[in-house]
Amino acid sequence: MPTILGQNQYGKAENRVVKITRDGDTHHIKDLNVSVALSGDLTEVHRSGSNAHVLPTDTMKNTVFAFAKEHGIESAEQFGIHLARHFVTSQEPIRTARIRIEEYSWERIETSDADSKFIGADEAKHSFVRKGQETRVTQITYDGSSWEVVSGLKDLVVMNTTNSEFWGYVKDKYTTLPEAYDRILATQVAARWRFNWSADDQQMPNWEKSYDQVRKHMLQAFAETYSLSLQQTLYQMGSRIIDNRSEIDEVRFSLPNKHHFLVDLKPFGLENDNEVYLAADRPYGLIEATVLRDGVEPRIPVDLTNL
Repeated sequence: MPTILGQNQYGKAENRVVKITRDGDTHHIKDLNVSVALSGDLTEVHRSGSNAHVLPTDTMKNTVFAFAKEHGIESAEQFGIHLARHFVTSQEPIRTARIRIEEYSWERIETSDADSKFIGADEAKHSFVRKGQETRVTQITYDGSSWEVVSGLKDLVVMNTTNSEFWGYVKDKYTTLPEAYDRILATQVAARWRFNWSADDQQMPNWEKSYDQVRKHMLQAFAETYSLSLQQTLYQMGSRIIDNRSEIDEVRFSLPNKHHFLVDLKPFGLENDNEVYLAADRPYGLIEATVLRDGVEPRIPVDLTNL
């Protein structure tokens, strides 16, 4: 039976580029992992092996490094936009470019003579975020006329040591889990959010400010929600972003429930008053959902947060 070629793309994956900007004695670092995927009129290379429409993936790699010099890296989103526009407009057979970027953050080291810092009264005393662990991500797709920018983060580990309960759930003959009225709630956040910017004639968001503000609202919602379920916390995190960031229409989360179980210390003659826990890495509950602005259709793929 005859066969036909379905969806296809090709590109150069995981180009690691580090850009140092020297402002006198002060240096700034942008550390990216850039993956390029192009699609378009590529039927013949699959059918006959003709490379007439094929831009070498090595050229894509070189372009990433050259653009880091020529355009700088203002933000992961802006850098991806430069690349996507270039590949679509410079290569006639190419119809769509998809740029995926991971960004790794670097924090300055405080020297021994730095000013002391004290915990502010407005900081949550029972909520913590592991420093320097999250990875910022973005995906830019361009088809020559319209843009789609989906940004986010992964591996952001957060914990509330109280203000979380879990009870009133369905019970059957296989249920052994005791109800909890004061528990640890911890998760490793993977989130993607979609911007409503889609055309060059629209005002482009401030990508760096947007990321910082989304992260802030996400963490504040996690810390400030008295949680009766991780689902409830997820919805509050997404709602806080949508309510406060007009440039974002859709947020999708994938939240593994990082279970912490009270250790039975009675065999040792000790009482465990919510003090000592076993942190279990698996199996884990996995909570996933999308939060949308009213009237907006979902477009973030349900599996994107797991990539």
